[in-house]
Amino acid sequence: MKTLPQSCEQCLEQFSIALEDLKIHVDRAKKIELNESQSRELIIEFEVAHELALKVISKFFQKMGKGPFSGSRDATAEAFHAELIDDGKAWLDMVIDRIKYNPVYALDSQKDFLERIKNKYIHLFEKFEETMGKKLEE
Repeated sequence: MKTLPQSCEQCLEQFSIALEDLKIHVDRAKKIELNESQSRELIIEFEVAHELALKVISKFFQKMGKGPFSGSRDATAEAFHAELIDDGKAWLDMVIDRIKYNPVYALDSQKDFLERIKNKYIHLFEKFEETMGKKLEE
């Protein structure tokens, strides 16, 4: 059975749900020292939210007749130029962090990544959610 393609609005709704899940993990991480399993959960929630944000961006441009993009870096750069995101460098850093992250490495090597998720990337996602909500209302 074929499924209908998702709209940009539906993708944004999925992203918002994932962002709420990520916020729960970030709030916990700000209150307690995470063990290895909890740290991995936080990273997985971050990756899900990031993938869904990229899907929203892709659907938005598809709706405008642009794309497809060759990868997340191209989509991120285009989103910055279209003012869907306001800190292109930080979003590209996010892409690079995801590329560099590998769960086979010791958790100690991921400490900086976890800190950026808690203190920087979560805010970028919140701003993106707000901006996309406004764009889709236009």
